[in-house]
Amino acid sequence: MDERIVSDELWARLMLIIPVRVRRYRFAGLRRTDDRAALEGILFVLRTGIGWNWLPTALFGASGATCWRRLTEWQQAGVWQQLHEQLLAELRAAGLLDLVNALVDSSHLRALKGGTSPARARSTGRSLAPSNT
Repeated sequence: MDERIVSDELWARLMLIIPVRVRRYRFAGLRRTDDRAALEGILFVLRTGIGWNWLPTALFGASGATCWRRLTEWQQAGVWQQLHEQLLAELRAAGLLDLVNALVDSSHLRALKGGTSPARARSTGRSLAPSNT
């Protein structure tokens, strides 16, 4: 691929966050796909919205399944959280972080056992409607 999605400068910063997997010597299996190729495949899928199976392997050197597994692996390793925290810290240090128009989405917070309610919940069951006459 002539034009890279991830610049050399960005890759130099990201490779410090991405965990290095040590290759086994016994039963090594296939050689692991390059992390940069997997990252470019991930970013291409996220940017274009195509399915993982439709990712052109010849263009990136990594299949859609490999990119999807690497995305999951990096999520579990906390790579994306670290990247987010670094970006916020740099923006804050440069004075470019403006939280005036911040949005907090609570749909990702799970309420265990329904959470606590301050008042008794109204019944939504079947009952007689009030008379209009």
